[in-house]
Amino acid sequence: MNKTAIVLLNLGGPDSLEAVQPFLENLFNDPDIFKLPFQKTLAQIISKNRAPKVMEEYKLIGGKSPLGEWTEIQRKGLEALLRKNNVDADVLVAMRYWHPLTQEVVKKVKEKGYEKILLLPLYPQFSISTTGSSFNEWNRIYDGDKKKLIYVQSYHNNKKYALAINQRIDETLKKFPQDLLKSVQLVFSAHGTPVSYLKKGDPYLAQIKSSVEEVMKIRNYDLEHHLCFQSKVGPMKWLEPATDVMIEKLAKEGKMNLLIIPISFVSDHIETSCELDIEYRHVAEKAGIKNYLVMTGLNESELFIEALCEVTINHLKN
Repeated sequence: MNKTAIVLLNLGGPDSLEAVQPFLENLFNDPDIFKLPFQKTLAQIISKNRAPKVMEEYKLIGGKSPLGEWTEIQRKGLEALLRKNNVDADVLVAMRYWHPLTQEVVKKVKEKGYEKILLLPLYPQFSISTTGSSFNEWNRIYDGDKKKLIYVQSYHNNKKYALAINQRIDETLKKFPQDLLKSVQLVFSAHGTPVSYLKKGDPYLAQIKSSVEEVMKIRNYDLEHHLCFQSKVGPMKWLEPATDVMIEKLAKEGKMNLLIIPISFVSDHIETSCELDIEYRHVAEKAGIKNYLVMTGLNESELFIEALCEVTINHLKN
């Protein structure tokens, strides 16, 4: 019997068009993100209203989220690398809003009776809405020995994570006309959060900025870079500038070659493949941007899997 369980925590994504509405319902039911009166009933109503529009978006990227498949590749890669490093561990995946759901994985982990359980979020930067929500869900369901649990809060400054992003940036730069390389703008697009989170002490913004610095330091600040935020939901004030606003601003300044870098995401999914690559491409074209390229997610990146392995080993030692 393996002694340690490494549980990769991620958002999850619908694996079919039929799964879109229940996935959204689970999302709107999350008390860490939406504090709604009669939350269960409202989550049902909101998800039914939003599902048709969101289904259309998923149709544009193949009728489902690729997130589950990329996460499975990361899971297998990490398990194999840990075993190469003599760490006897099973790597499992617990998704927050779609299968395998946290409760399914808690059950498995308890049945196996692991000595240690390391919760490793696939969110490099900590936010209450991502890592915090996944930890809270685990703690609500897991009623075993809490001393077994090891929480990885973040790894936003991990060198291999920054190198993995840089590798993807370099791959994308090769696709620009070579005579324009020096004028390429590196546009880091992170998932937004409400400003109110910051006031409650959420470290997310500071950690995002720190990750961007780490990447640019490795690059010796070779190109101009910018930070912006996407995926705003609801009427609250969110982190700014918004990614679409940044694209328009750069176009007005005559900066016509943009490389969009999804900084807070480690796998391609609807927010990279649809929002950045399709919706914001329209914004860029309308604004007159000449070259608009979106970096591929870390996905199966060996460097990223090495980063996860390093983070895991360091936390198991402590």
